Amino acid sequence: MPDVVLTVGTRKGLFIGHRRAGRWEFDEPRFNAQAVYSIGIDTRRGTPRLLVGAVSDHWGPSVFHSDDLGATWTEPPRPAVRFPQDTGVSLERVWQLHPAPAHSPDVVYAGTEPAALFKSTDGGESFELVRPLWEHPTRSRWEPGGGGEAVHTVVTDRRDPEAVTVAVSAAGVFRTLDGGASWAPSNQGVSAVFLPDPNPEFGQCVHKIAQDAGNLDRLYLQNHWGVYRSDDAGAKWTDIGAGLPSDFGFTVAAHPHRADVAYVFPINADSDRVPAGRRCRVYRTSDAGGSWEALTHGLPEGDHYGTVLRDAMCTDGGDPTGVYFGNRNGEVYGSADDGDSWALLAEHLPDVLCVRAAVID
Repeated sequence: MPDVVLTVGTRKGLFIGHRRAGRWEFDEPRFNAQAVYSIGIDTRRGTPRLLVGAVSDHWGPSVFHSDDLGATWTEPPRPAVRFPQDTGVSLERVWQLHPAPAHSPDVVYAGTEPAALFKSTDGGESFELVRPLWEHPTRSRWEPGGGGEAVHTVVTDRRDPEAVTVAVSAAGVFRTLDGGASWAPSNQGVSAVFLPDPNPEFGQCVHKIAQDAGNLDRLYLQNHWGVYRSDDAGAKWTDIGAGLPSDFGFTVAAHPHRADVAYVFPINADSDRVPAGRRCRVYRTSDAGGSWEALTHGLPEGDHYGTVLRDAMCTDGGDPTGVYFGNRNGEVYGSADDGDSWALLAEHLPDVLCVRAAVID
């Protein structure tokens, strides 16, 4: 069984777990008493680099990095993510840290609140605003979601460094095919049941997007009501929520090696944000959303109230893959066999906001 690093961002610090020789151990919390909303694990270098959105005593919200699996952390000598003065706004939070594929070895993207995309070309030590998205002509009509107005998801194409997809709360999906020089809404087929026009060009409350392992043009989307699939890189979306106990939820993750395999964690409703049916259940599709199966072995059997947020489920890249999720009860569960069976890895943590994992060679 390969060694794994598991990073858990909570409302009161970062917890790092290590699986060595099949056994899990967790370090003392880092960034104590800070809300950690974003984590990135950059495995493109000899030693993985951990990236964390936290708060600097000098700069306020910032990005820190560690090249020794979290033993020590480097704070940049200037604000890592900073809005240019002419924008008239200040950074409130880094919601997403996304290392690009191997074709762009030093590129890291950061999604922020206010809703913006930043790009780093030095491994996450400094970032620059991607202005064409910030200056998009629809921007004045974007509305904040329940958690604020933020770029919370970044998906990069392993074939093409110019192709990037982002999700904005609550403006929907936007795509660029020219390296960020221009952006187009990509929400056709995604419903916005809370708007007078339920099928607008933009304005959907997209919660998370994941890319299929086998068909890179296939994307999975968890919406504020609705689970969707796109087979053309986001140009059009099809509802695949049939068979789930609820199509409301926050997170979606794709298997890193098996085509057509994805995972969701259904929630009862936007007005009742607990696990669907009050049962702690991950649902997996093995046919790109044609059908869903409940994954239950090792998960709590009785009433359960632990909500899983948009970035609180992930896979570790192994084969078979490890699948992990954390909830607002402060519990972290893990599976070492593609989700077939689960174990409780940590409990009594603060509110879990994000989870990231990687196999360590």
